[in-house]
Amino acid sequence: MSTLDIVGLCGSLRADSVNRMALNLAGSLMPDSMRMEVVEWREIPVFDADVMAKGLPPSVLALRDRIRRADGLVVATPEYNFSIPGAFKNAIDWLSRGEDQPFAHKPVAMLSASPGPLGGARVQYDLRRVMLFVNAMVLVKPEVFIGGSLAKFDAAGQCTDETTRKFVGDQMRAFDKWISAVKRMS
Repeated sequence: MSTLDIVGLCGSLRADSVNRMALNLAGSLMPDSMRMEVVEWREIPVFDADVMAKGLPPSVLALRDRIRRADGLVVATPEYNFSIPGAFKNAIDWLSRGEDQPFAHKPVAMLSASPGPLGGARVQYDLRRVMLFVNAMVLVKPEVFIGGSLAKFDAAGQCTDETTRKFVGDQMRAFDKWISAVKRMS
């Protein structure tokens, strides 16, 4: 049995983002059947139809190819103004252009972390709508919202909260099963 290739995307570009910590936590708690590579998207330009008319930028093509080759996608994103961070939504907009967009039938798991009590719940509902539109196969449950996140990760970015570790680990095990289920449906 081969190892599942998982791409991780963080909706925040900040190196010390608590959502990057949550994404790294998800990668560390994956079953042995999965391996995650966190992929950066910083070089994706602002969406511009005039630029697109000349062809997709190399940074967009590279990320599209990487996501297309993956067995699944894990997204950890903060909530900005009750929704998806603008730069991250821009990246999704670029990636989703064309008939060969990489999200179609791609298993996706999402989680979010926030210093506030809701743990980024609102961003996940908006992100789910967007991913539904691009035909992604989003894992519905278990949902992971890491509220009060600043108290759950230490200065080195390690999760010190066992309840959070359990929720994220449960989601990654469910994601492993979800990928298998999606493959059977295809």
